Amino acid sequence: MTRNAEHRELRTLVLLLATAVGLLTTAGVVCLTFAYPRLAEPLAVGAAVLTCLAGLVRLVVKEGGRRR
Repeated sequence: MTRNAEHRELRTLVLLLATAVGLLTTAGVVCLTFAYPRLAEPLAVGAAVLTCLAGLVRLVVKEGGRRR
């Protein structure tokens, strides 16, 4: 197995793990908003902020990859 293939497997594993964590977090937030409807708006604002931060991190990582 080549080194690139090993890195591809590791990247796939990390991506699957991140997807699973994201889905579990989303399910938890949905259950929380059903139990406590008052928290729906603050959680929506938090989700929007996290989405913006994730987009910013993606841009920074993408730019860092171009400079190599």
